[in-house]
Amino acid sequence: MTRTSLRTSTDEETAGSGAASALERGISLLRCFTADVRELSNTALSRQTGIPKPSVTRLAATLVGLGLLKQNPSNDNFSLAAGVVSLSQAFLAGLDVRACARPVMRQLSDATGGTGLLAVRDGLEMVVIEVSRPRMSMISSTLDVGSRVPLANSSLGRAYLAGIEPHEREQLIETLHLSRGSEWARLAPGLSRALREAAQLGYAASHAEWHREIASVAVPLVGPNGEVMALNCGGAAYTFTEEKLRDDVAGNLVEAARSIAHAIGGMVPPIAPALRPTGPLA
Repeated sequence: MTRTSLRTSTDEETAGSGAASALERGISLLRCFTADVRELSNTALSRQTGIPKPSVTRLAATLVGLGLLKQNPSNDNFSLAAGVVSLSQAFLAGLDVRACARPVMRQLSDATGGTGLLAVRDGLEMVVIEVSRPRMSMISSTLDVGSRVPLANSSLGRAYLAGIEPHEREQLIETLHLSRGSEWARLAPGLSRALREAAQLGYAASHAEWHREIASVAVPLVGPNGEVMALNCGGAAYTFTEEKLRDDVAGNLVEAARSIAHAIGGMVPPIAPALRPTGPLA
């Protein structure tokens, strides 16, 4: 009886492991879709995720059945379905920080003439959860709620990295290094410089490094349960020069972050320097 019980337990663990793997793969398929990439073929999904095409077909069929994907009958390509909206709405509804941040961010945008973004981390990207745009500006960022920006070369990502614990930062940077491959040699110097400046100045900058037409500064923000977010402000690089960001935007941004943190029972964390001067950023 003991051996039978052991076999049953092992079988259950194996089944559970398989289900977890399928869930992880299914989520990786959903993450392939962005605001700019709204429809993908079976082949494209396989190429982006590394999942074999037969498995992609099975997983996609399951996601279609769950209402999370839909299939174009004219070309069999897949796109996100309405089912993801309810998930995102449930997530956003639970973020009380958005309601607290909205009026503060509006004041920040009006005071600086820049677009403000509040974002949380999802994998190796930051996801925008709230946006404020200046009322009197004719030019503003096209990013909106749900938009994604990279960790390594956006001000939001750099502020997030600056705001987490040093050991966690080192691990995440190592993961970034491995994921970006040969591209890391181009990204690392800018990230290293931004993190050093963040430790000195209290904010992280990206001067047309993620998008050649956008410049911004950002600060980390910690919620009441310890979740780290990032708040930024900026705009067109030719208008938001390094001098303007430093002299006109950074101070307003830090005060806005402190106001939001006070309202939600969080804080603007002190930015600690890196654990060591060597490693993936060297």
